Amino acid sequence: MTHTRRDALRLLGLGAVAVAAVPGCSLITGTPQPQLLASTAPLPRPYAVPLPVPEVAKPVRSAGGADFYELTERAAEVEVLPGLRTGIWGYGGTFPGPTIEARAGRRTVVKLVNQLGEPTVLHLHGGHTPPESDGFPTDLVAPGASREYAFPLEQRAATLWYHDHRMDYTGPQVWRGLAGMFLVRDAEEEALPLPAGERDLPLLICDRSFAADGTMLYPALEGRPGVREAYMGGVLGDVILVNGAPWPELRVARARYRLRLCNASNARTYELATGGPLVQIGSDGGLLAQPRTVRQLRLAPGERADVVVDFSAYKVGQQVELRNLAGEGAQARVMRFAVDRDERDESAVPARLSTVEALDPGKAKVTREFEFSSGGMGWLINGKPFDPKRVEARSRLGDVEVWRLTSDVAHPVHLHLDHFQVLTVNGERPQGPPAWKDTVELREAQTVEIVTRFTDYRGRYVLHCHNLEHEDMAMMAAFEVV
Repeated sequence: MTHTRRDALRLLGLGAVAVAAVPGCSLITGTPQPQLLASTAPLPRPYAVPLPVPEVAKPVRSAGGADFYELTERAAEVEVLPGLRTGIWGYGGTFPGPTIEARAGRRTVVKLVNQLGEPTVLHLHGGHTPPESDGFPTDLVAPGASREYAFPLEQRAATLWYHDHRMDYTGPQVWRGLAGMFLVRDAEEEALPLPAGERDLPLLICDRSFAADGTMLYPALEGRPGVREAYMGGVLGDVILVNGAPWPELRVARARYRLRLCNASNARTYELATGGPLVQIGSDGGLLAQPRTVRQLRLAPGERADVVVDFSAYKVGQQVELRNLAGEGAQARVMRFAVDRDERDESAVPARLSTVEALDPGKAKVTREFEFSSGGMGWLINGKPFDPKRVEARSRLGDVEVWRLTSDVAHPVHLHLDHFQVLTVNGERPQGPPAWKDTVELREAQTVEIVTRFTDYRGRYVLHCHNLEHEDMAMMAAFEVV
């Protein structure tokens, strides 16, 4: 099926006449924006269902300093909208998949068993992973087959997530449910008096659309990759799900809670706010050096943030909405917290959280340019569609590099293998100390400079847009660490 897209791209290179001959492909004359896909099912009443918390996966065995897990991808029917059954593709038949809790420096091995009718690929988003286990988009696990992914986890504690990464089909396969949370813990973080246990909550946020019978809607092209032309800019759902439930509610005590926020949407960006202070303690790559208090938090697709909300500021009986200031109507809501009890709370947010090494851009061996744009062949990086056989850059192991990213429209850019730090946004340095990131939002007509250092593993990796429709329509580039 990959060859279909390559054949289409080759035809597209012949010009506008060839474009017209390829169904579903057309010359991009503008810059498509994400479009809302309206449900035909009635939208459910907000805050009518409780927040589900995905089960924590248990290792099938532990031996030789490693933990072994098994994830079986299979089709299932679940209740997403109240009273309707929805077919999903899920890890373990659930949406989201089970949460994997691992320890930094302890080898975690995940056996992926594909019981679906399509090939899949597993990617640990934010993982510092050797190339054979990183989920290169053409390293397919065929239907009926299995593959072991080994994650050494030589990295800091952080909120990661795992999802499908199949070339050309990441968008529809994640949309159907192939995503889950992956939490890395370490002694440094556990020594802090942060909220823990039931007050440490993974919240996987995404949007979906539904037909009247509960089926998930998605504007795929039949028998070939890509989406209908109107949705080339990205697909937005009109139902906001948290941990697979529409606009759920969680009953909370008058205490501090740690919310691990993950934007698992295909194309939607959120501006999250509660009306009160959010104390951010972590980013994609783990703890910040010190907490920062904000009134709202912007997350593009693929980004994560850990925040602490202190519900002791509210009275029993009050309700606190987590809202999306970037949305309208129903999409402006995310979930609700109902404060219903007093409980003892010994947690705190210390003034110092961690030591974050600041990479020195003055030591960079090279500055690389990556232009994200639309063109006659779809979504492009440096004017070219993705070709898994072509290497866009070769980086030396251990070298510091500066990468300059530029955009036409908004593109959340995700870098595999190692985290990075944001140096400048349109020439301005961001406020506060450096933070480790693996995904950064390029807004419209913007330039962002990042600094990174590739460590531990040589091999082939990818840089791509995490708007999944852009990614599926060729906005990806391979790089090699030598």
